[in-house]
Amino acid sequence: MTFLIESLIACALFTLFVFLMSRNPIKSIFNYPPAIIERCDQLGLVDSSNRPGGVVFYVKKIFAMIVFGVLLGLLVKYVNGCTTFLCGALTAYALWVVVNWFDAIVLDCLWFCHDKHFVIPGTEDMTAAYHNYWFHIKEALIGMFLGVPAALVAGGFAMILSN
Repeated sequence: MTFLIESLIACALFTLFVFLMSRNPIKSIFNYPPAIIERCDQLGLVDSSNRPGGVVFYVKKIFAMIVFGVLLGLLVKYVNGCTTFLCGALTAYALWVVVNWFDAIVLDCLWFCHDKHFVIPGTEDMTAAYHNYWFHIKEALIGMFLGVPAALVAGGFAMILSN
């Protein structure tokens, strides 16, 4: 029951985060399908702070994974009572997977693909790119692998807090 409540709260918080980021969609351009990114680049809307790839992009991703790992570590230690590396890592990964697929199916395929709020000016004619469900499913599959380092950090952090 704890995990279910935790999952619902995590999905709600993630939805809030996405909603806040969506207020200025160009700031999260790195989450858009490649065709839209390319068009935004041609329009001069993509700069070094939001360009996919490059050193800054990967440093931000690594930093985010560590932060998520630490937060997940605190969560699995103090909410789930995990005291071992394995319990912490597996519980954190399970929570990651729930949020990852919620993001892909509900937020991306059902919300992003159909809400004009996410359409960046100058890309209004790119309906097919915005409705590219397969892009979001592939990103979720990649997200499954990205969750592993965060879960490992969480497991280690939960174990350290228990000693």
